[in-house]
Amino acid sequence: GIPIEKAREIVRKIKDSKLKVQAAIQGDLVRVSGRDRDTLQSVIKLLRDNDFGIDVQITNYRTN
Repeated sequence: GIPIEKAREIVRKIKDSKLKVQAAIQGDLVRVSGRDRDTLQSVIKLLRDNDFGIDVQITNYRTN
């Protein structure tokens, strides 16, 4: 899981990017939801390009 401080940092980074997605902390996960796949992939690239000091695992993004 993600420590709450790191989760807040990740959500802040996503919100600062001004991408049209919603980021929410759910327990020890950060859930990102958005309208189209390209925007979600932009968020994935944003998260992979930044070092948060933890291993970031991306799972179950939209397939349709």
